[in-house]
Amino acid sequence: MKIRSIAAATALLLSFSLAQAQDKVVYHVSDTASQALATLRNIRNHLDTDPTAQITLVAHAFGVDFLLEGMKDRNETSFDSTVSGLKNRGVKFEVCEITMKNRNLKKEQFIHEADFTPSGVVRLTKLQLQGYAYIKP
Repeated sequence: MKIRSIAAATALLLSFSLAQAQDKVVYHVSDTASQALATLRNIRNHLDTDPTAQITLVAHAFGVDFLLEGMKDRNETSFDSTVSGLKNRGVKFEVCEITMKNRNLKKEQFIHEADFTPSGVVRLTKLQLQGYAYIKP
């Protein structure tokens, strides 16, 4: 009887933890021209379907450009409002500091929604090791 009680409790705990599980996703952007707009749309759609998802976007190389002040997409629409809206929904936007150094960019050039990480590729690796799913549109 004791074994059945333990098995039932274990099953209940497992089902509870699975029900409470939250998607953790890292989106990777390395080129603004070919990836930024689609990535932002994917993130919006992701959150529309699963509002509890934990989402981090890591940008490096030419993928950081859409987070620069005044940057516009190919339709001449500023990225700022889209990024701001996603940030308000809990999305983290991280810019690679190695890229900044290599391209002589300063933190002040980026929109205030941007956070910074010492290395984009190291951050991608660490997030995946923490259980984040990896998506590169």
